[in-house]
Amino acid sequence: MTKDERFLVALAVQVLAEAEAAPAKDQRPSMAISLALRTLLPHCPEQWPLTQFWTGINGSHEIGRAQTVTASLNGIKAQLRKSGAWNDEA
Repeated sequence: MTKDERFLVALAVQVLAEAEAAPAKDQRPSMAISLALRTLLPHCPEQWPLTQFWTGINGSHEIGRAQTVTASLNGIKAQLRKSGAWNDEA
């Protein structure tokens, strides 16, 4: 991966982490989240955590939404580690 690609992956993860850290009532889908998920798509060997994050952020139950978003973000990071696109120092 190029330095620019690593920067984009880190930025996309940051967008998702900020959405995950927001209070449950403030977690809403946005163009930034959609773009972040699309940016990460080619770097995730399995797409389920990306799909689950989007489904979760669109959920109507606050607690369930927060739990799904948190679990999905962990899955996304695991997929990115597997592909070599992410490390926890990024």
